[in-house]
Amino acid sequence: ILTVNLVTVSCCYVSRRLSQLSSHDPLWRRHCKKYWLISEEEKTQKNQCWKSLFIDTYSDVGRYIDHYAAIKKAWDDLKKYLEPRCPRMVLSLKEGAREEDLDAVEAQIGCKLPDDYRCSYRIHNGQKLVVPGLLGSMALSNHYRSEDLLDVDTAAGGFQQRQGLKYCLPLTFCIHTGLSQYIAVEAAEGRNKNEVFYQCPDQMARNPAAIDMFIIGATFTDWFTSYVNSVVSGGFPIIRDQIFRYVHDPECVATTGDITVSVSTSFLPELSSVHPPHYFFTYRIRIEMSKDALPEKACQLDSRYWRITNAKGDVEEVQGPGVVGEFPIISPGRVYEYTSCTTFSTTSGYMEGYYTFHFLYFKDKIFNVAIPRFHMACPTFRVSIARLELGPDEYEEMEDAEEEEDDDDSADMEESDEEDEEARPRRLFDVPIRRRRYSRLF
Repeated sequence: ILTVNLVTVSCCYVSRRLSQLSSHDPLWRRHCKKYWLISEEEKTQKNQCWKSLFIDTYSDVGRYIDHYAAIKKAWDDLKKYLEPRCPRMVLSLKEGAREEDLDAVEAQIGCKLPDDYRCSYRIHNGQKLVVPGLLGSMALSNHYRSEDLLDVDTAAGGFQQRQGLKYCLPLTFCIHTGLSQYIAVEAAEGRNKNEVFYQCPDQMARNPAAIDMFIIGATFTDWFTSYVNSVVSGGFPIIRDQIFRYVHDPECVATTGDITVSVSTSFLPELSSVHPPHYFFTYRIRIEMSKDALPEKACQLDSRYWRITNAKGDVEEVQGPGVVGEFPIISPGRVYEYTSCTTFSTTSGYMEGYYTFHFLYFKDKIFNVAIPRFHMACPTFRVSIARLELGPDEYEEMEDAEEEEDDDDSADMEESDEEDEEARPRRLFDVPIRRRRYSRLF
């Protein structure tokens, strides 16, 4: 009896104490802030007390409490940053999906979606298929890429069950190149569950399951928040209402007299391959003359010199007139920017060099301007398990057989008509340009 009475007293105390806390609005406000459930602006719009807002929101998205704070903050920060800079991109975002919508997709694909993925899609269900895309753009010569964040229904339609990409769900899509970033919703074929990656078909293999991968994130949260941080910190430049995925090292700057040269770089997975080793990089160079320079310091670029070093220490030197076919004039306060590209047979390398200028008012007087050393490295990658499962001798035999078949194919194609050539399956990436058209464009 004594025990029962004590329990009854304790329950009454707890009930009374909870009732007291329930009327304590700052407590619920702290909870909302801690878990990033409701912001001050949202609270003002809904015109409810903090307790009511907490209860309503928690009952709706409480299952995602381990992820909600990080992902909601990332979305809020991204929209706040983009609204004055890329308003159309923000308008392309879709309203959040419902729980039943996400459940239906899981039933459709036969797999559970990661909780952090579901959490993000409760906030925004991807975006409309527009250009430019939310996940960044890249432009180089006649090659253009812009990735949209797929809504969950479209993503489910692209869910992969075939060998090489089994249990992989596309996160993004580029309408120009067909490129997607995938998330592995199950561990299979050497992939870890929840990894985000770019697929990279083995161009030496006939086996369609031979797909290597460039790993972009360990989880959806890691992938999405790291991208948002790069955007809102100014790490990715906004150019013509688009997010360009160039990475700038603050130390990669060199000043010679009144002229400053800075460099940012980017890796292009859609033009790269692990086997054969071919890693494609683009770089963006900014040449600026100080606005305080004297007018007679105006000058014109004549030539450039590059010293290119790969990860093995092999060095290549390149010298030629102008840059990308131009001979820009630089004057006080003026800026000239251009993009170019290079390839390495190793996973990393670096470039450095100088430009040669002549003064406009003293044409016989020339001088060199230093280009800072800038490094390029491809993301972590994992080779295809289909290739790893073959012994080295067996794989070498397969490659030799493929080379012989390729020679036969080449001979056949010379005699075939245009229709046969168009019907022949392409073994390169389905992009607007073929990789071998890119010689070095220094």
